[in-house]
Amino acid sequence: MKPPVPSRALTIFAVGFLGLDAALLAWAGVGLHRPWLLVAAGACAGTGLLVIVAWRRYRRTLAELETARREMREEVESLRELLRNH
Repeated sequence: MKPPVPSRALTIFAVGFLGLDAALLAWAGVGLHRPWLLVAAGACAGTGLLVIVAWRRYRRTLAELETARREMREEVESLRELLRNH
């Protein structure tokens, strides 16, 4: 059994936190007529998207590593079997 992956919960928390920051900064920017708060809201939203992209890339890399590890294990087993037969 594989242990649970904490990266998903951490990613959801980070994206949620950045999304909340973006929404509150945008609301304050519109309400107070401060364009720099809208810029900060856009930066938070953009950072949230970057977190999602980075997390997907991380998961894809882990899947590739697992596949390579499985292939290496199969190759080692075939070499062991070949050595036993000879």
